[in-house]
Amino acid sequence: MGDGQGELLRRDSAVLRPDNRRVIAKLFLPGQELLAHGMSRAQLVLSRVMALDDDEVDRQLAGLRTDFGRRHPDIDAIFDEHFELVAHQLPDRAALSAARRELVGAFSTQEFAVEAAALFNPSMVAHPDQRGVAPGDLRFVMSARAVGEGHISCVVFRTGVISADGVVVNEPGPLLGTGRTSASLVSREFVREAFAKDGTEHADPVLRLLRRHFAVNHLDLAEEALHDHQDALLQAQHAIERIREIAAGHYRLTFAKNRAIAERVIYPTSAGERQGLEDVRLTRFVEESGTVSYLGTYTAFDGSHIAPRMLRTKDFRVFEMTPLAGPAARDKGMALFPRAIGGMYFALARWDRESLCLASSDDRYVWDQAAVLAVPTRPWEVIQLGNCGPPIETPDGWLVLTHGVGAMRVYRIGAMLLDLDDPTRVIAALDEPLLEPDADERNGYVPNVVYSCGALLHGDLLVLPYGCSDSSIRFGFVDLPSLLDRMRPVPPAPEGAVVSGARRPGEGHRAPDVRK
Repeated sequence: MGDGQGELLRRDSAVLRPDNRRVIAKLFLPGQELLAHGMSRAQLVLSRVMALDDDEVDRQLAGLRTDFGRRHPDIDAIFDEHFELVAHQLPDRAALSAARRELVGAFSTQEFAVEAAALFNPSMVAHPDQRGVAPGDLRFVMSARAVGEGHISCVVFRTGVISADGVVVNEPGPLLGTGRTSASLVSREFVREAFAKDGTEHADPVLRLLRRHFAVNHLDLAEEALHDHQDALLQAQHAIERIREIAAGHYRLTFAKNRAIAERVIYPTSAGERQGLEDVRLTRFVEESGTVSYLGTYTAFDGSHIAPRMLRTKDFRVFEMTPLAGPAARDKGMALFPRAIGGMYFALARWDRESLCLASSDDRYVWDQAAVLAVPTRPWEVIQLGNCGPPIETPDGWLVLTHGVGAMRVYRIGAMLLDLDDPTRVIAALDEPLLEPDADERNGYVPNVVYSCGALLHGDLLVLPYGCSDSSIRFGFVDLPSLLDRMRPVPPAPEGAVVSGARRPGEGHRAPDVRK
């Protein structure tokens, strides 16, 4: 540890490790390649299931219910759902018995252990329901990144209570559910911004045929409207497909009411996130009207490209998932401020991939060019400087937890303070790391890393959940007044330096309606 670090941060004894017993059931499709006899593997598997006699179908299904019925909330419903997804390959689905349909669904299902490889990068907010909590305690919701087979990342949740004795994390429950998805409306203005970001062809010929806020199926109507104009249709075809991709990233995810928060898993849904949803940074966002919602920026990864996105929920049961656009929404690690400042929204970013930056927006979905707040200067952050979650409001300023990467790619956590009214101003910073890997935190999936996606302030106590080498989650406690006292003032930047180009609160406010 650095000198004095132990005086600032106290480690809790609670440790969360990945649990490979936590599984979901997802669709399984054998390879679609054609075999020597002209059938695909999937068709061949289905033909074998169809050849089983009725007694064998019943025996197989009974065994599957015995083996898997206690591992999933409703295994019969899962089999039925997956049957519907492959039924188009069967010649006469109407003639099939209910049992055979379910067995076809079972052969189209596999288990996926969401935490089989890793559990890390937590983010913590106050639970929306504080009923029954003892005086002085605080119930919380914590998100985390879980990694399973194929390095696919999901979002998982835990709940618990912060008390004078430390952190108590509730047992999460054995039955996981992935929720049901449905399409959300998309804004024409958002599509225009996305096309501008890509530098692709003009979308207006198609957008003129769509409502101001449209659903994916409306694109079919637009395509039909162009059928009588073949030249226009050919020119618009690529734009239509690109708009479909953008629209697919706007969706709603709804979980069953009887599933606890810790039994809900956000599994990749759209093509842009098929390899994972990474590093949710949650914040309890308070609108100017006083309405409260929970917003979380995250990184969508399709296996080749990354894209910042945002989730929004009021109860952790229904989530609205939305892509982000604009010059600042191009890299990992965006973190929203928990309220608007001067009528504008702000987010920390790292759009240049190595510096802590500040971006602004009029609507939370389209983000202007980011300006650099701080560059790596200290030895422990020479390689990279970024945030460790959304800023936390204190009477003295916006507390920003940072991550720095130094020699041997060691990750450490630091802190700085931004002006409450003008977050483009850095007013103080911690010279030494607040947290660095302890001896028993250095080994894991990615060694020598401590990293957080969001801390929680409870009174004067800063509760810092953090991932250890991408292999476990631990908790640290920091006395806020002591932390603020340890920070050293940062001289104002010369006019035009470092934060040049940043919009300050109230500047250039245009407030276009690009929300869903």
